[in-house]
Amino acid sequence: MDNIRNFCIIAHIDHGKSTLADRLLVETKTVSERDFHDQVLDDMDLERERGITIKSHAIQMDLNYEGKDYVLNLIDTPGHVDFSYEVSRSIAACEGALLIVDATQGIQAQTISNLFMAIEHDLEIIPVLNKMDMPSAMPEEVKDQIEELIGCDRNSIIEASGKTGLGVDEILKAIIERIPAPKGDATAPLQALIFDSVFNSFRGIIAYIKVVNGEIKKGDLVKFVNTGKEYKADEIGVLRLTQEPRNVLKTGDVGYIISGIKTSKEVKVGDTVTTIANPCNKAIEGFENVKPMVFAGVYPVDADDYEDLRASLEKLQLNDASLTFEPESSAALGFGFRCGFLGMLHMEIIQERLDREFDMDVITTVPNVSFNVITKKGEKIEVHNPSGLPKETLIDFIEEPYIHAQIISNSDYIGNIMKLCIDKRGELKNQVYLTGNRVEVTFDMPLSEIVFDFYDKLKSISKGYASFDYHQTGFKPAKLIKLDILLNGESVDALSSLIHFDNAYDLGRRMCLKLKELIPRQQFDIAIQAAIGAKVIARETIKAVRKDVTAKCYGGDITRKRKLLEKQKKGKKRMRQVGNVEVPQKAFLAVLKLD
Repeated sequence: MDNIRNFCIIAHIDHGKSTLADRLLVETKTVSERDFHDQVLDDMDLERERGITIKSHAIQMDLNYEGKDYVLNLIDTPGHVDFSYEVSRSIAACEGALLIVDATQGIQAQTISNLFMAIEHDLEIIPVLNKMDMPSAMPEEVKDQIEELIGCDRNSIIEASGKTGLGVDEILKAIIERIPAPKGDATAPLQALIFDSVFNSFRGIIAYIKVVNGEIKKGDLVKFVNTGKEYKADEIGVLRLTQEPRNVLKTGDVGYIISGIKTSKEVKVGDTVTTIANPCNKAIEGFENVKPMVFAGVYPVDADDYEDLRASLEKLQLNDASLTFEPESSAALGFGFRCGFLGMLHMEIIQERLDREFDMDVITTVPNVSFNVITKKGEKIEVHNPSGLPKETLIDFIEEPYIHAQIISNSDYIGNIMKLCIDKRGELKNQVYLTGNRVEVTFDMPLSEIVFDFYDKLKSISKGYASFDYHQTGFKPAKLIKLDILLNGESVDALSSLIHFDNAYDLGRRMCLKLKELIPRQQFDIAIQAAIGAKVIARETIKAVRKDVTAKCYGGDITRKRKLLEKQKKGKKRMRQVGNVEVPQKAFLAVLKLD
């Protein structure tokens, strides 16, 4: 155990985690020159294309230092705020963390929130100043920021560059000297924490575990504490570039376990694995349940794919525990699922992964939250999407969920942040200065205002500095109305939304304009209308594409042309009466991105 070091890398998005992780793998000869390529650990096509990490990846390295052989388990983590749950799980499986800060940008919000998470778990922090080879690097200023943030010794900050390999030796030396070996009792009953899982169509579910106490042998009968299910450990092993089987995993090891589990509900991330022969007394304190921020309906394009979509979502949930879903149905789209996501990027990624990994064509509705409708008879109805709203004459009032929001930011941006929250119907509750230039503000605000674009706006006005957390406080009555979008007089329920009265006109107008850009022109006029009840509040018309029927008329009288045009006019009229409008998938998505 003394020769094991478990550590993760935490940083803000785009501060060079993956590049530095590549360097460590090359330096310890875990990856041969032949197998090496940029972003070795990012094995999803999506991660490569976008240059972001979506999944945390674990990999084991060997290093000989001062004549002793050490085993280093690295867990690379995502930097984007939507995937902070992945980070919390990686942190729970480690004893130390490399805190990477971009020397050209300084400390950012995600660095801070991930750092606090690491400090809460008592991890040893090794600060690393990355991108030192850049001409715009400002090492002294950024070192001041790091010193103020974690109160470390200035000389302990390592200067490095993932691109050139500067400082990599020093990082490896610091990992061995500063990060403590895993603590645990090798003789105690087995306790292993599941920090991730993946689905393999041949082997079933593969759970990634960290052995906290005791040891696990191949062929042991094991039990998952929370679900109470029992299995045989068919194969256990460690995570190198590929999975390498072993006969035993001891205390402090990070590895995987395959026991032929077929149903995804039986493996929960954060669960504890123990042996049946000698079970442990209690489960390991895991991670808290994740809170979805954004809810949207996900429907299969072809109704027959409903069961396939359910299976795909379950498999995806194994790989991404922050996704939640439950069945629902819609008048326009048939049967589908109401899914909870951590943010708009998360939602986009899930949609993309459903398409790539499971070949599922899906339509996503406008994201929203659930409301309580109190009828005049005093009945309380829970409404998840606007199509479930009772008639207006029956409604007494509608209640919407409120949250208690905490925003931590640099004091330079506090004015803009307050304006944003007040525009979103927020009410300021408290304002506290944490350090000289870091402020925490607390607001009570409606959850529905947050699901749309609040996060993105908060990030842009605070240059990525502000970090945001919330918890739900209950329901309050609100002046909400249903905004319908009509195409040629037909309501499209996937585009309708429940919205506060004050914002309805503005949103209706913007949605009509956006749909006008995105819906392709037909051979008949298409009317796009936004309506509240029977009152139309905005309208745009997509003009018909006109075929030149008179092209073949040359010479002769004008009446010949007139005759053809009249004939075309009649045809168009008939066409408009039965004309069906196809709304492209990107129109549903673009409505989510209205500025």
